[in-house]
Formats: sequence, structure tokens, C-alpha cells
Amino acid sequence: MKTLKIANPVVSIDWLAEHLDHPDLIILDASIKKVTSKENLQKLDLKIKGARFFDLKNSFSDKNTNIPNMLPSPDDFSEECRKLGISSHHKIIIYDTLGIYSSPRAWWMFKAMGHQNVAVLNGGLPAWHNAKLPCEPENKTEYNYGNFKANYTPSLVTTANTVLIEIDNENSLTIDARSHGRFIAKEPEPRKSLKGGHIPNSVNLPYTMVLDKNKMKTHTELQEVFKNYNIDNKELIFTCGSGITACIIMLAAEIAEYHKISVYDGSWSEWGQLDRVPIQC
Repeated sequence: MKTLKIANPVVSIDWLAEHLDHPDLIILDASIKKVTSKENLQKLDLKIKGARFFDLKNSFSDKNTNIPNMLPSPDDFSEECRKLGISSHHKIIIYDTLGIYSSPRAWWMFKAMGHQNVAVLNGGLPAWHNAKLPCEPENKTEYNYGNFKANYTPSLVTTANTVLIEIDNENSLTIDARSHGRFIAKEPEPRKSLKGGHIPNSVNLPYTMVLDKNKMKTHTELQEVFKNYNIDNKELIFTCGSGITACIIMLAAEIAEYHKISVYDGSWSEWGQLDRVPIQC
């Protein structure tokens, strides 16, 4: 069997169908079970054939903080991957039940942990299911213990301290994936304890702007989106409400061939509750 290569950060359903049974491939369902859409395939209790559940909200979140969805330690991440039967040689495809929503978060996590052979399934389970490709009922399975070992890549992960330092740096730009209403404090935050507004000198790019019917826009379309933000060679820091949709626009930036990119992991869930940090509305 030919060596499997993942050349792009997103793959099509046709690509996955062709390689579905490759022994080096692992498929992960990174859906957040409480987040639904009109299509709501979660009610069908289906998954792509052979997929394993990547539990973003529990197993793959830092349990030592009150900030949601924070990246776990490399050791904890490695251990949870091993429990899923993931080894360092595996090529990983990640999807979710909304098309493109939480799967980019898992993609970024693997990248931050030094695993390069990872991609997001464009269109996710809706596209796969609509094409009548192989699905199976969700089930609990125990896997052979893997040997995954994280190699943490700090350049992809930004902290509040770094964001604060970079606010007035002309060579850095923070891009916020929340809705415009939340960005300008005209819509309430889902977490009532948080202040409204945004990080000073940040710009607003709602994550929906990089999607087309729950799929990522094309390379050319995404380059056009980012051209509107006078990015040039700046270092880009992506933020959102709780670190989920920031990863969507980071994935879009990688597709558009921007390489100096990172995610502010705490995002507004952290910034909006900190004392003595500046906020604009």
C-alpha cells in the first residue's frame, strides 16, 4: 500500500473516501455535542466509518483552570491521544457534525503539539452523509494503546501577556473571530461575567466570513478575504470567545498561505475577566 501523505490543511470527502481504510489513517470526530444546527446530524447518532470521538470539552481541555477549552499540557494531551490508539506515525483527519466548526480547534491542537500530518475534512459529517458515504452508529470502543508523544510548539500558542505586549506593535495584528455585535459590545457575551468589547487595535473578522455553506472557502477566496486587513508580513494572533472559532480563521489563514500565525488560547473568556487590561468598544 502506498505511503499516505497529507499535503493540505483541509481534505475533501472524495480524498477521505479514497483513503478510508488506509492503516495509517485515523479519523477523529471533534464535535461539541451541545452545539447544534438546523441539520443536527447528532440526533442520528452517526459517525464516519471508523471514527473515534475526540472529546474537546473534557478529555482534551485543561481541567486546572476555569477558562473553557484551554489547551491541556503536552503530557495530558499525549496520554489522551494514546487512549484513542493514536501513535506518532498516524495521519489524522478531523471532522465535526456542523461542517466546519470545532474540527479546526482539534487541528490546531495537534499542530501545537508538533503533529504535522493532520487535516480537517471540508464539509464534515454533513457533506459526507449527504454524499451517502460510509457511516456507522456511534459506539463506545476501547482501542489499542498508542505511542503518541507531543512535541509542544509554543509559537502557535499565544498568552494574554503576549497579546498585551503586542497591542501597539505595528508588526503584529490580532484578529477577532466573534460577531461584529460582540466585538463592539452591542451584543451580550454568552458568559454573563465577561465585559463587552475587544482587545485594543484588534480587527474583526467573523468566522462566518471564511466559510461558504459550512465549508471553507477556496484558497483564492480566502486570499481575497485577508487582503482587506492590510496584513502584509505581520504576525497574526487569532482570538474569539473561547478559543474555538479563532481556530477556524487560523485554518483559513493557513490555507491562504499565511505562516506567522497563532491562537490566543484564553481568548475573550480570559481577557474579558482580567483586571487591568485595556478594552475597546
